Amino acid sequence: MCSSDLRSLQLLSFTTLWLAFLAGSAQVPPTPGSDDGKLVADFKQRAKQYLDWRDKTVGKLPAPANSPQKIVAARHELANKVRVARAGVPQGQIFTPEIADYFRRQIAKTMNGRYGGRIRSSLRNSEPTKMELQVNQSYPEKVPLQSTPPTLLLNLPELPKGLEYRILYRELVLRDSGANIVV
Repeated sequence: MCSSDLRSLQLLSFTTLWLAFLAGSAQVPPTPGSDDGKLVADFKQRAKQYLDWRDKTVGKLPAPANSPQKIVAARHELANKVRVARAGVPQGQIFTPEIADYFRRQIAKTMNGRYGGRIRSSLRNSEPTKMELQVNQSYPEKVPLQSTPPTLLLNLPELPKGLEYRILYRELVLRDSGANIVV
């Protein structure tokens, strides 16, 4: 067996083990029509409505630019348009109290589950930043974008393209990745 075949076999074995690890750490999704299933459906609808509103009201994201300065300027312009159009929108438009409770339960189950220690370790190894964020506030550009551990993501509702979960200290944040703002 040549070295490239051995590397391919090792990569395939690693990928298979990683997928098995992830599958074993996912919780069963809520049954459609159940109380939790209704909360997840409501959350997904609210997330999609936000993106549809953003695209209709302030326009779609600009085409990628070749210049970092143009990319940053386009992101700032989009964020400012969103902030003006959503001025006065209170916290809870997407994360209603019931949806927030569902997320807390899912996160607690995950953190108290089989891989909770690994997740906590991963989060501790990041650059924890404690700060208050408000709806429509820009996600701080100088603060690293803490990725959400895959084992935690597997237990949260899937997001539409354009939104992402981020962790900032002990807070789960819903971020509009195009406008770089907290939704």
